[in-house]
Amino acid sequence: MKQKIPCFCDNTFTVEIPDEIDLDANPAYIDEIINGAFLNFTCPSCGKKHKPEFDLTILWPSKNIRFEIFQELGRGEFYRRKKEVLEKGPMKKETIISFPELSERILVYRDGLEPAAVEAIKYYLYVKAEENYPEEELDIWYAESRDPEGPLEFHIHGIKKDEVAVMKVPRSLYQKTLDDYRKHPKSEIFESLRVRSYLSVKNMMRPEELK
Repeated sequence: MKQKIPCFCDNTFTVEIPDEIDLDANPAYIDEIINGAFLNFTCPSCGKKHKPEFDLTILWPSKNIRFEIFQELGRGEFYRRKKEVLEKGPMKKETIISFPELSERILVYRDGLEPAAVEAIKYYLYVKAEENYPEEELDIWYAESRDPEGPLEFHIHGIKKDEVAVMKVPRSLYQKTLDDYRKHPKSEIFESLRVRSYLSVKNMMRPEELK
């Protein structure tokens, strides 16, 4: 599909966006999503780089996942919708809101982790960080797990301007959280992390009018 991108130089240019992407068929997209180069465009008039977001579908058959991606601007609309059309298909559907969330979720699956356990750990980190920095607007993201037996690394933005705090969570905490999820997937915390097909700690942080 064709999309128009307006630039600050008053030029508007047209780009071609795929309606659907298969990561197994196009594995190069995986690295592009992770490093932030996914669907980046350069204005042919002034050379400015643009990183717009688009609604699209991403398939990852080897992971049995179909991502339905929405722009960050569509977050409120998603919550207000209240209902979701049930679609039958061979792959599990996951809603993702914003490209940064897509990048993080791709990392989680690439590293062989369970997203529900990762999001629960992020919630614990938010609670602890906000106790220590109540006046700051924090943002926490899963970053990586280099060693399958080692800690999980998370990045915390907002504690200090232009700095990222690194938090390493013991693998034992991840395993405990994973065990809790497998035994009690309907427990309050895991239920609170999910709104229909959208799994994210941000569901627990949305304003009252969107609940």
